[in-house]
Amino acid sequence: MASAAGKRATKAKKPSFSKELELKAYYNMLMIRRFEEKAGQLYGMGKIGGFCHLYIGQEAVVTGVQLAMQDGDQMITSYRDHGHMLACDMDPKGVMAELTGRAGGYSKGKGGSMHMFSREKNFYGGHGIVGAQVPIGAGLAFANKYQENGAVSVTFFGEGAANQGQVYESFNMAALWKLPVIFVIENNGYAMGTAVKRSAAKSEELYNRGSVYGIPGMQADGMDVRAVKEAAAHGFEHCRSGKGPIIIEMMTYRYRGHSMSDPAKYRSKEEVQKMRQEHDPIEQAKARILEEKFATEEELKATDAAIRKIVSEAADFAQVDPEPDASELWTDIYLEAGA
Repeated sequence: MASAAGKRATKAKKPSFSKELELKAYYNMLMIRRFEEKAGQLYGMGKIGGFCHLYIGQEAVVTGVQLAMQDGDQMITSYRDHGHMLACDMDPKGVMAELTGRAGGYSKGKGGSMHMFSREKNFYGGHGIVGAQVPIGAGLAFANKYQENGAVSVTFFGEGAANQGQVYESFNMAALWKLPVIFVIENNGYAMGTAVKRSAAKSEELYNRGSVYGIPGMQADGMDVRAVKEAAAHGFEHCRSGKGPIIIEMMTYRYRGHSMSDPAKYRSKEEVQKMRQEHDPIEQAKARILEEKFATEEELKATDAAIRKIVSEAADFAQVDPEPDASELWTDIYLEAGA
């Protein structure tokens, strides 16, 4: 399988980051990495039930997109969503508490890993059904256009979901109404466990899937946060200028299995190791920071220690916070009109 592990096609240039931007990107990606590592540990200890899909390896995608967002823009994604929540500045304690089913979680312990939201942070999920978030993301864009608020909906989905029918219905409607939505395909190469070249025709150019509707597309190196931000910035400019939707395919790679229950025997350990050594987004950023003398090795170690402390405190909170009261079974079912 070559599309994710071998050829890294890119049509977005990789600009240089300022010191502030490079350090911010590094911090945000490392926060996601350490959070996901801790979530994996808690799952292994039986503290997290249900499904759990980790974002380890793909951190540059949501980090780079978030760096290009403006206040008011929205984000919606599928079940591999913890990284997106953290990128939206959601509290790690609230995210981790939702994973363990506690009252202090973002969905009051009722949504778990795949179903938590924050209207305050403009994060609309977290959705467990493959591809189901895409029409909702188009709906957010419809609301933005109707309200003329200038906001853009960023709708994430994987290359496996790119074969779902509702995705193309959404493409059609978004193009027909020129909705301000960026469709981000996080192509990690394997969907649940089948290589994209075995499941998708013209698998090397999923970004072109909207061409029949007149939707432009582009591909970027999803393992390089600079390329991601550049592609995302182009996407936001396209949408805000009234040109309608755009598709951006991010070529990325997950190091863990599809979920915690996946042994990932469909690929070799050598392939994963090669990606870690040659394309890891965090290590690339770290190398640039040291080369540019934006920070010293000791300062980066201190940053890592500070992040580990935040994540550890979130994990501690998520294990002692009380479980939701049984009365919560009857709340958050309906929303009053106009609320």
